[in-house]
Amino acid sequence: MHEFNPEVEALADDILRYSLLRLRQEPPLDHAKTPEELLEVAGNTITDKGLGGKEALRIFTDVLAPSCLSTDHPSYLAFIPSAPSEHATLFDLVVGASAIYGGSWLEGAGAVFAENQALRWISDLAGLPESAGGVFVQGGTIGNLSALVAARHTAREKAKSEGKKVDRWVIVASNQAHSSIKSAAEVMDCEVLFANADEDLVLRASSVDAAIEKYMQENPSHQVFALVGTAGSTNLGIIDDLDSLGDYANKNGIWFHVDGAYGLAALCAPSVRQLFNGVEKCDSMIVDPHKWLFAPFDACALIYRNPALGKAAHTQHASYLDTLEDENEFNPSDYAIHLTRRPRGLPFWFSLAANGSKAYSEAVEDTINTAKIAVRLINEHPNLELLMDPQLSIVAFTRNGWSAKQYQEWSDKLLDDQIAFVTPSAHQGKPILRFAIVNPWTSEKELTQILATL
Repeated sequence: MHEFNPEVEALADDILRYSLLRLRQEPPLDHAKTPEELLEVAGNTITDKGLGGKEALRIFTDVLAPSCLSTDHPSYLAFIPSAPSEHATLFDLVVGASAIYGGSWLEGAGAVFAENQALRWISDLAGLPESAGGVFVQGGTIGNLSALVAARHTAREKAKSEGKKVDRWVIVASNQAHSSIKSAAEVMDCEVLFANADEDLVLRASSVDAAIEKYMQENPSHQVFALVGTAGSTNLGIIDDLDSLGDYANKNGIWFHVDGAYGLAALCAPSVRQLFNGVEKCDSMIVDPHKWLFAPFDACALIYRNPALGKAAHTQHASYLDTLEDENEFNPSDYAIHLTRRPRGLPFWFSLAANGSKAYSEAVEDTINTAKIAVRLINEHPNLELLMDPQLSIVAFTRNGWSAKQYQEWSDKLLDDQIAFVTPSAHQGKPILRFAIVNPWTSEKELTQILATL
């Protein structure tokens, strides 16, 4: 099983051929099948003697892969798609073949060095100090959770030093914040105080101050330890007033975390950079390169203003790990809720290094311009109404006279006809449609074809 023999070499050729074909051609949209349908065609793939590599590959290419939607299809516009560059995808093969462990400097110094340079580029875009740093984690949920754990650890240590007793720890976030914030609070067994965003769905310091004042009057033994600002909400792409939130948090000794899983990619786009003013005041931030920075799944950049605070919260101690405890070495495992990790930031680093940061800026700007085209097409359409002008590249709109059931039926038929994947969402209890445009290959042609069905 671990021998590179002629059979494995032939299999390698087949796998590389498939991979190159997948890269060379426009990806299929494809469609999910039921478990019963897959079992009927694939059968039981786990057997005593094995199927052999060629047969297992055939089942994948002919049966399993067509049952997975291609998130890099130019008409995949639901949720937040992925559009990895060719360089990033190819290098993901290299990472898989190299058996590199990315948890410690001792074992993966070269990989960690490269990942840290990619993190430095993002930190510079955000205006964070030279001391800032962090780690690539699985996704935004783990990134947010890890940052908030570090925030609470820091607050706890301060409370201990001051002899202060806290009965309950509290996170403050917008009522528009990503669901992972509530999930993190549940894992951490702490409270979330949702402050109401203003009518434009933007959270500002005035709303935070009012919410905290009211809450603390009712719960004087509780303590707010973190304020979360959203830099590009998943549903509508809304950016909170990071400037006022950062000032408020810093003034009141509260950890300021910015959840920019989707939106902070646009830090590299000059046309919208000013929308993120105030991000430089954060204590931690996240952005997912697998969303809008053209990396493959899965990669979330978690960055701390002061990495030592992340390390204090997350470093695991055990006798077999003592050999890694060198203060002069940077161990990525020390900065998030993980120990074992693959160097998931390397494909992003490779693409960034190969193509240059200017190409990234241009690609993000292209998708923002495509969103403007979508706005024009929607405004020209007799049956559609734009929900709001997009700040970034998420375009939300409604179809006049349709019920939630009709939205879903339309979405199902659109996928059945292999035109596009666009799922309904909701805003203020009413159904909406949204285009999440992060793929530079998405063009006016695809948008026109989709809108023609409405």
